[in-house]
Amino acid sequence: MSLYRNFIFPLVQTIDAETAHRATLKLLSCAPLPPAASDDPVLATTLFGKSLPNPVGLAAGFDKNAEVPDAMLRLGFGFVEVGGITPKPQLGNPRPRVFRLPEDRAVINRMGFNNDGLEVAAKRLEARRGRSGIVAANLGANKDSADRPGDYAISYERLAALVDFAVVNVSSPNTPGLRNLQGREELAALLTRLRPLHEKLKTPLLVKIAPDLAEEDIRDVAELALQFRLDGIVATNTTIARPASLRSVNRGETGGLSGAPVFEASTAVLKQLYGHVGTRMPLIGVGGIASGAQAYAKIRAGASAVQLYSALVYEGPALVSRIKRELATLLKRDGFRSVADAVGADVK
Repeated sequence: MSLYRNFIFPLVQTIDAETAHRATLKLLSCAPLPPAASDDPVLATTLFGKSLPNPVGLAAGFDKNAEVPDAMLRLGFGFVEVGGITPKPQLGNPRPRVFRLPEDRAVINRMGFNNDGLEVAAKRLEARRGRSGIVAANLGANKDSADRPGDYAISYERLAALVDFAVVNVSSPNTPGLRNLQGREELAALLTRLRPLHEKLKTPLLVKIAPDLAEEDIRDVAELALQFRLDGIVATNTTIARPASLRSVNRGETGGLSGAPVFEASTAVLKQLYGHVGTRMPLIGVGGIASGAQAYAKIRAGASAVQLYSALVYEGPALVSRIKRELATLLKRDGFRSVADAVGADVK
């Protein structure tokens, strides 16, 4: 990690963030990575009845087009979420649209669901059938869609047999009006549209929410998730807030802020959700994780599993192994025999 932090990242920082990301994907797509090393047994857990070697997942946004899910699993992630995927290919917002905030260990992006479209992702996921590893899909809506609930339905129906679970992303700040789908009436209408498909296809279906919701909105999401028998909630996406603590020259850029400054707010939302749903559905904690202690805090706040992305920009791929080692140490220190035993420990 010190090699990456001291030598590789300073070089990467001289390249436009999006260009550097594309180069990383190209490298991963052809690198002969060995299988991931075996994890400490204390990290083994289950999600939607599926076994995970560890609860540390890759968040959506890194692999938008399902190009490298297996490579990321070989880097040691317990599961990988690809996407966001929209029915039609989409260019997204004009570049530049990704900004590093190194002083804040953060990133601002206003990508706008840029991706190659549903069919490209579906064909790649079809090609990996029969391989091991838990892979999920993050579903988005096209910017120009006249029927956004229909967009989610189209993608869910197409991908349900190809992924282990699907996440309805109604919380990206970079598609105008999309976050309105988190409102009680709008979310109820969306879930009403998806319910027949969910009952028919059985593939676990989750919703991903923002860290900017008020307490009553968080309660509404929890109640609707239970009412419509969703399989879980992902908390949280990026934030449109700009904490006063931000120091980077890029702090004023528009878009979603991710990384270290989001940790506290996203964990608070997670804890509130767990207070509403308890053990009735699993939660996935996302936002600002860069250490085993932070992953552990999410688990103790109610997360059955966690995800990260932005911290990889600053710490490199060795971060995954470090988080897992630290998390295993903390679980054992506190007498937990498994990840599941620690879920919600700070809320119960």
